[in-house]
Amino acid sequence: MVGEAGGLARAAVVGTGLIGGSVLFRLRDAGLDVAAWDPDPAARRQVRERGVAAPDEVEEAVAGRDVVFVCGPLPTLPATLARVAAATDDRCVLTDVGSVKAEVATSATAQGLGHRFVPGHPMAGADRAGLGAAAPELLDGAAWVLCPGPTGVDAFRRLAALLVDVFHARVVPMSAPEHDAAAALASHLPHLLAGALAGAVQRSALRDAVLALAAGSFSDGTRVAGGPPERTANMLLGNRDRVLAELTEVSAFLDELTGALRAGDAAALTGRLAEARTARAALRGRAFTSHRREFPAGADPAVELAYLREVGAAGGHLTGCRMAAGAVRYTAHLPATPPLG
Repeated sequence: MVGEAGGLARAAVVGTGLIGGSVLFRLRDAGLDVAAWDPDPAARRQVRERGVAAPDEVEEAVAGRDVVFVCGPLPTLPATLARVAAATDDRCVLTDVGSVKAEVATSATAQGLGHRFVPGHPMAGADRAGLGAAAPELLDGAAWVLCPGPTGVDAFRRLAALLVDVFHARVVPMSAPEHDAAAALASHLPHLLAGALAGAVQRSALRDAVLALAAGSFSDGTRVAGGPPERTANMLLGNRDRVLAELTEVSAFLDELTGALRAGDAAALTGRLAEARTARAALRGRAFTSHRREFPAGADPAVELAYLREVGAAGGHLTGCRMAAGAVRYTAHLPATPPLG
């Protein structure tokens, strides 16, 4: 069965919104034994109508499961995680899909769950929300961050194998603080900037004329502003310090563009825009080199953890994680061009 490489054949999903629902239906389609729970009775009914078990109590949904995906709103994760942990076996791997990692990782460690909770964040989404927008293909091939702690390497191995098998994920291993720092620029600030642009248009006396002229640049630049405001606010507040720090850097670059425009300095303006274009081109044109690395299953996990975090911090990812003959074997991909700085 798909996913049994990680020994996680029985799964549960707690929270069936856009991401949780998409996880749920992909697991179902892959042939795993899966159950779901959502605090909304209407959502549970919709899950049942789509052929998946959805008990009325979360404890029933997660009991006896090998892996549980916790997919609720960011502020609810610590309490939900505690409830799920109390209702599952100590070998059950727990993960989440929240867009901020340090807070939930700290909470899990304080709860004594570091050995089986692996903070996660699939880098995919849509400008809609709720179970009705969920689709089993939404997360296919996504970069999926996992943040194993010092005692969570075994749980990481099992979960990474499942994500590669079922979602064809590009697993990006990082520490929780590194994730939050990178996500501030990669995900959180784009929401803030999209909101600023769309909000300025909403306030403009020429709003309808602007919308009539809006083409790809406006549509692409404001896409994420179409998401639920509460979800975006939770994300920004959950990573507030990092977002504010990176916003200072973005503002400084914008000030350079503004200064060049105000001065009529075509060379400076072109130079800054060329710098930006380089990053955009690298987004689609990155080349990777591949390698394989093996660790004895019983070796010091700190060495393996250091390797995994180095892969993620360098902009790399994993497409293979297999346990065989007393060893774990990773297939990793690193950018062919060394990072700047």
